Amino acid sequence: MNILLYTILTLCTLGALLAVVLYFVAQRFRVDEDPRIDEVETRLPGANCGACGFPGCRAMAEALVARDDISTLYCPVGGAAAMSSVGDFLGKSAPEREPEVAVVRCAGSCTERPDGTAVRQRLNRFDGARSCAVVAETYSGETGCTWGCLGQGDCVDVCAFDAIRMNPQTGLPQVDDERCTACGKCVGACPKLIIELRRKGPKSRRVFVSCVNREKGAVARKACEVACIGCGKCVKVCAFEAITVESNLAYIDPTKCRLCRKCVAECPTGAIIETGFPPKVGTPTAI
Repeated sequence: MNILLYTILTLCTLGALLAVVLYFVAQRFRVDEDPRIDEVETRLPGANCGACGFPGCRAMAEALVARDDISTLYCPVGGAAAMSSVGDFLGKSAPEREPEVAVVRCAGSCTERPDGTAVRQRLNRFDGARSCAVVAETYSGETGCTWGCLGQGDCVDVCAFDAIRMNPQTGLPQVDDERCTACGKCVGACPKLIIELRRKGPKSRRVFVSCVNREKGAVARKACEVACIGCGKCVKVCAFEAITVESNLAYIDPTKCRLCRKCVAECPTGAIIETGFPPKVGTPTAI
């Protein structure tokens, strides 16, 4: 009986001593956290998507509180409203950026048209894992265009905002401008790099080249009827020097483009897309 009593007393004494030691250790190595971090975190959207460059909203909040200059920090999901709220609370100048949206730069649908042809002819059928990453590592894809969309939907799988889906008619990704937060996850998930973030534009109006094929004109056109052939006609009609042609591919700089749309009418293959504008007869629109 005495042995049991001594054992209990010994364990209680050791527990008390260890608790005291742990208390002093915790006090010695305690890290005081700025209480403003919690408040800043509540002003961020809480998506924890990593689009800001940090692993989550908590890490972003810590950086916003710690840095005197927050001009390089931006939350694309919360946008200007969230950053303005944070800036007002911290008394710091919040950065301002124009809203962006994901844009799919491929219009090569494999869907058969009434005449039995398709913009991109499907040469084979992939019967493996439904993943663009797998297809890209395995072979060049189901069509003659080795640059275009592979159609397996990796971009859809990584989108946390339900802002992108595969269009069943075209087999191409379709972005919902209202849901897209420009987090960039779909951009990173696409092995063909056909998705990019562009300025959303006034009234969601944009003009862009919906093609990434860098083959010479004849080769590109043979693989896809709406491919850019690098002819340069769009460059000649642009009065704002917004269009350049490099490696047989035209590109429209969204910071210079004034949405005049002269290039849309001039493009012989319909590779230049306009979106957000009132529809016009004979003008290609975004899918």
